[in-house]
Amino acid sequence: MDPVIVVGAGPVGLSLALALARLGVPSVVLDETPGQEETRPARTAVLRPDTAAFVGRLGCADALESAGTRWAAWRIMRRRRLVERVAFAPRTPDDAAGPAPASPVHLPQHALTRALRAALAREKLAEVVTGSRLADLEQDEHGISAHTRGPNGTWWRGSYLIGCDGPRSTVRKLLDIRFPGRTAVERHAVAALRCELPWPGEALLHRSPPRQGGGPGSEVSARPLADGIWRLDWLLPPGRELVTPDALVARIRDSLAGWSGASPAEPGTGSTGTGPDGDGSRWHGQARPVPPYELLDTGVHTVHHRLARRWRQGRAFLAGDAAHLLGALGTQGLDEGLRDAENLAWKLGLAWHHGASELLLDSYQAERRGAVAARLRAADQALPLLRDGRSVRWRTVLPGAARGRSTLLTDGHLGRGPLGAPPVYARTPLAPPAGPADGPLVETVPGAPVVDVAVTASDGSVVRLHDRLGQGLLVVLVAPGTTVWDRRHWQSAGLMPRLTSAVAALPMPAELLVTESYPGAAAHTVLLVRPDGHLVTALAGVRPEEMTACAEAVRGGAHGRGAGAARRAGSEGAPARPTGAVGPAGAGRAAGLGASDTPDTSGTSGAAHEAHAAPEIGRADSSEASEGAGGAAGARGAAGGREGEAEGSGTAGPAGTAGAHSPVDPVGTSMLHSESD
Repeated sequence: MDPVIVVGAGPVGLSLALALARLGVPSVVLDETPGQEETRPARTAVLRPDTAAFVGRLGCADALESAGTRWAAWRIMRRRRLVERVAFAPRTPDDAAGPAPASPVHLPQHALTRALRAALAREKLAEVVTGSRLADLEQDEHGISAHTRGPNGTWWRGSYLIGCDGPRSTVRKLLDIRFPGRTAVERHAVAALRCELPWPGEALLHRSPPRQGGGPGSEVSARPLADGIWRLDWLLPPGRELVTPDALVARIRDSLAGWSGASPAEPGTGSTGTGPDGDGSRWHGQARPVPPYELLDTGVHTVHHRLARRWRQGRAFLAGDAAHLLGALGTQGLDEGLRDAENLAWKLGLAWHHGASELLLDSYQAERRGAVAARLRAADQALPLLRDGRSVRWRTVLPGAARGRSTLLTDGHLGRGPLGAPPVYARTPLAPPAGPADGPLVETVPGAPVVDVAVTASDGSVVRLHDRLGQGLLVVLVAPGTTVWDRRHWQSAGLMPRLTSAVAALPMPAELLVTESYPGAAAHTVLLVRPDGHLVTALAGVRPEEMTACAEAVRGGAHGRGAGAARRAGSEGAPARPTGAVGPAGAGRAAGLGASDTPDTSGTSGAAHEAHAAPEIGRADSSEASEGAGGAAGARGAAGGREGEAEGSGTAGPAGTAGAHSPVDPVGTSMLHSESD
């Protein structure tokens, strides 16, 4: 069986290769760069708790702790008043869940990429080939071939291929998949500097800061990193004017001077005065001179909103920025890319080892494209309300205009609500048959991520549930009191023998775990959890037939094994190896082969995703990465990016405006311009 080919060695591609290696699937990563990651302190990643846990399971937990920072709290200020402060749960030895939310992990992206490369270098089943630029793809019913140019130019043969090669994806262009959307939705000036701020370890979003004019559209965020470094982002007004080094330094000095006064009182502490933010806190004290700081890096970060029409074509897939671009209002594109990798890895693992139905492979697009489309729609709907500065519109939607805006912004930055919460695959094609009407109720709905409770494994060790994800189906029995008894006794008593036999008979790899309790679950509830941590279903007691039906649904149906074997006829028996077979080109180009004409199954309704870009949009070479040279010199405006595949009958206003007329992928709305697909 040929290895999986991963095109692109960014965080998403490296994570996918690592996840496949842990499933015993060989892969080759085609990296067009020399393999040296540029050090850019101003280009950072904010990982939500679920994606940080995924990266940690891949062998990068130490790097997250050493190079990353977990914030103590998140503050939102408006003018001189503190609107909200969200405290995060402190780190505990067992990471037990508490009432306070868990903090994101903030770290430089180059540190994350280097940690992933180091972990991948220790894997025998994976190989990174640098200096390999993809030039062509050919696929047939048995596999896919990739032709590269450069020092290692040759043909590579693989079982599947995943394009993780960024916004300018060569894989996407070779597959002729359109990438419509909007250009320059938001633009930010960025700086990384070493200094001391009044809130050590706490992140801040400051709206309408008075020292920068206090206008309704002005906004600056400050997020701490390790070693006393902070990343500051200023929301830039619409337009394409250059951000000169002098202008950026002026912004830095104004922000630092405005924050150098005494800290604001906490909400609800009895401070005098009540403002439009709805609390009595005020920013006390006069601004002091600019405190000392060391400027390390600058740039301009441009946010584009785009969504690929299809994420699967035959044996080729798209993931990360090759499939989607987002990032306005605090949403994190890298988070979604890592979720792509986690979702796709276990499905390809099943396909590589046991064969897979078309339904299982199509479910990647249905689940992930549907989730990202919903995120983009939420951002599109919120942008006009948050960026046009007219609070009258807000008062007609939500009472308490200022606090409503702050809550929505907090949701995007902290991973809450439609803008940031982990996805729920409620309409997944892998959903099991309807269960009995008297099934048990738990707080987690089917398709949602499970709660990270403590569980006892078969070897008697007590671990966190999320630590066991990624390898196969998890079967979790809720059995209060098991920790009191010796494992040798309760493993052979009650439901355990029958449950153990049922788990062993499941049609896909599975592990049995036991927990003292799960939110909302009664004793003897059995939870079935997918390898990516999403709940399949909850059953009342041991029901082998229903468990088998659920496992069959998760693996794409009972026909999956036979269909996968037939599709791979002639490939079985090939030795597993981390490098592709070098040889002549395969038979025919990708077009028309495999499932290249698979319709859009985004899981929402399959409606067309419309492109509403600025009139000047022409050719795609858009990038979500920060631009600019190190230090203050070289900071400039981003070009805004253009995409040749973007089409549509409507046009929006100037690039960077809210775009109220152009929701991305407006499924289920009347704001839809049809496209001939």
